[in-house]
Amino acid sequence: MDFSLKNKTAIVCGASQGIGKSTAIKFAKLGASLILISRNELNLKKVLKNLKTEDHQKHDYLVCDFQNTDELKKKVKLLTSKYSIDILINNSGGPKSGPIHSAQPKEFINAFNQHLICNHILVQSVLDNMINKKFGRIINIISTSVKEPIDNLGVSNTIRSAVANWAKTLSKEIGKYNITVNNILPGATNTDRLSSIIKNRSYMTGNSFENEKKNIIDKIPMNRIGHPEEISDGIAFLASSSASYINGINLVIDGGRMSSF
Repeated sequence: MDFSLKNKTAIVCGASQGIGKSTAIKFAKLGASLILISRNELNLKKVLKNLKTEDHQKHDYLVCDFQNTDELKKKVKLLTSKYSIDILINNSGGPKSGPIHSAQPKEFINAFNQHLICNHILVQSVLDNMINKKFGRIINIISTSVKEPIDNLGVSNTIRSAVANWAKTLSKEIGKYNITVNNILPGATNTDRLSSIIKNRSYMTGNSFENEKKNIIDKIPMNRIGHPEEISDGIAFLASSSASYINGINLVIDGGRMSSF
């Protein structure tokens, strides 16, 4: 199987930490040139220093807050005038946890903009070039909540499902150009996002952080939380030529936690 990404240029969003950071490092090892996007410039610079360049790659970064869709549109337009993008990894931190009945309407609007609208802006920015090349990989990092809603993540459950349906529709429209659109659905993964969720549950229930963490692990058949590198392995596969006929799927990477197929 060929997992090489040599001579490919990839945008990786949310690249300053967690799954995004792991994906950027993995892609660089496979030979890709990277454009990292995040709102945290300090962390982006740190990641940039750790990216391999043995295959003569050129790496860059873009500082942008996905709460500001107009800013993203302007900055990405300038970015794509300089670089020819082959791979787009849509990845953004999830909305804050909490029950859906107490969520304010503005929370849904903000999450919709941050996830679906920003994904759409990025796709529209890179699509013409992918069509001209007759090659493209668009991979969206979502959540297992697309298949099974997760307790106390009301806004996230709602918006993640919207992104999944957007992606499936897109995959059917642009597959004829040899552009694939797929989703990664990570389960519990050792990231700052998961720590934040556990802290919130601990606060709401009065249980200790470790007990709440154990409650999550107890539901995972592999009896552990996943590592970002295990998620980025799946992302790298879908970005590679070995996944050339895989289009419009939701790839679950959760250690077997979900009960559904």
